[in-house]
Amino acid sequence: MSITPASPERKRILTGDRPTGRLHLGHYVGSLKSRVELQNSYDTTLIVADLHMLTTKPDRGDIEAIADNARGLVLDYLAAGIDPGKTTIYLQSAVRETYELNLVLEMLVTVNRLTRVPSIKDMARAANLSDEEMPFGLLGYPVLQAADILLPRAHLVPVGKDNESHVEVSREVARRFNHLYGEVFPLPDALVGEIPTLLGTDGQGKMSKSLGNCIYLQDDQATVNRKVSSMYTDPKRVHADIPGTVEGNPVFQYHDAFNPDKSEVEDFKKRYREGKIGDVEVKQSLARAINAFLEPLRERYQSYASDTGFVDQVLQEGTERMRVVAGATMREVWKAMGMAGVHNRISRAAEKRQKRQGGKD
Repeated sequence: MSITPASPERKRILTGDRPTGRLHLGHYVGSLKSRVELQNSYDTTLIVADLHMLTTKPDRGDIEAIADNARGLVLDYLAAGIDPGKTTIYLQSAVRETYELNLVLEMLVTVNRLTRVPSIKDMARAANLSDEEMPFGLLGYPVLQAADILLPRAHLVPVGKDNESHVEVSREVARRFNHLYGEVFPLPDALVGEIPTLLGTDGQGKMSKSLGNCIYLQDDQATVNRKVSSMYTDPKRVHADIPGTVEGNPVFQYHDAFNPDKSEVEDFKKRYREGKIGDVEVKQSLARAINAFLEPLRERYQSYASDTGFVDQVLQEGTERMRVVAGATMREVWKAMGMAGVHNRISRAAEKRQKRQGGKD
C-alpha cells in the first residue's frame, strides 16, 4: 500500500477519535465528512486516540478492548470514504514522541486555564466523576490533544463543536512555545462541521454513545427504521392536524443532514407547520434517506472487513509513518529549547569516556 508523500506546499490536518466503540451519524456530520472531503487537498493524519480513552476508561476490561475497537474505528473510517493511500491512520500510544511533547506542553499551560475548558466537566459528569475524583489525566486532556495536533504540525483540525475549545488550548500552547523558543508550530484552526451538534434520537442533547440515542454508521436497515420510528418529535403535537414545530425537532435536523431531496424537506416543513402531514410520513421518508446514505458505507465496511489483516496493516504502516514525522518534530522542539545541546554534550562526554576506557584495556 502506498501513500501520497507529504508536500511542503500542502497544509496538514490532524483529527481522530477514541477507540471506545462504533461511530455514529453525529461523528459523521461533526468531523468525519470534512475529513473525507479534505483528504485530497490536505496531508491528512487520523489518530486512534487510545491514550485519551484512559482518561475516563482506565479499567483493564476497557483497555483489553482497545485492539478490537481500534480495528472497528478504522473500518468505520474506510467505510465512510477515508482512503488509506492518501491518509495516515496511526495508534497514538505507539508513538513515543506523543509522551515527550505532552510533557513539554504541560509546562506551558496553567491548571486554572484547564479548569475553564467546558467539555472537561461534561466528560467528568458523563463518567460519573466528582470534582474530587477527576484524575489529573482528564484535566490535562486538552494538553495531550494539543500534543496530538502539534506533533504533525497540523494547520487544520476538523472537530465536533464540543472539541472546539480544545483546539483553542492547542493554539495557546503553540503560541506560548513559539514565543519562548522560536517558531516551530503553526497555530491550528478548528473546522466545525456544517451541523455542529446532531441531536440524539431522544431529543435530549447531542447524539452520544453513553446516552444510547445514536444511529450508528453500521446499523442495518431494520435497526434504522426502528430507531427513526421512535424518534422524539414535537411533544405538543398529539394529532397530525395540529401545527407542529420544526425548529429543534430532531426529525427535521436529520432530514436537513441526510435527505438529498431538499424540495421534499421544505415541503415537509411547510406542511408540518400547517398541521397537514403526520409524523409517520415524515419519519418513513427520513428512514429511507438515512438507509440510502448508509448503504454504500455498509458495503464498503463488509468489503474491508473481509480482507483479513488489511486493517492491521493500515494501522501499522500509518504508525510507522507517524513515527518518522513525530521524530522530526521533536528534534526541532529540542533544538529550539536548547535541549539538543544538552543531549549532545552528554552523548559526546559518554563517547569520550568509552574511548578512554577502551584505550586502557
